[in-house]
Amino acid sequence: MAEKEKTAKNSFWKSVKSEFLKITWPDREAIVKQTTMVVFISLVLGIIIAILDFFLQMGVDFITTLNV
Repeated sequence: MAEKEKTAKNSFWKSVKSEFLKITWPDREAIVKQTTMVVFISLVLGIIIAILDFFLQMGVDFITTLNV
């Protein structure tokens, strides 16, 4: 029984290794382009969210001062 489990584990790790060798990693230029786009989009979305938050906060403040 122990030998059967050992064979199954070895087979599993051989499969993992063969699948890992099939991975194609992107080149440096692609990584730089993708990273630049992620940072740019994150900044743009952050600015949009900050603007929306500012105007929503102004609206909430306006509404709360009317009820006083």
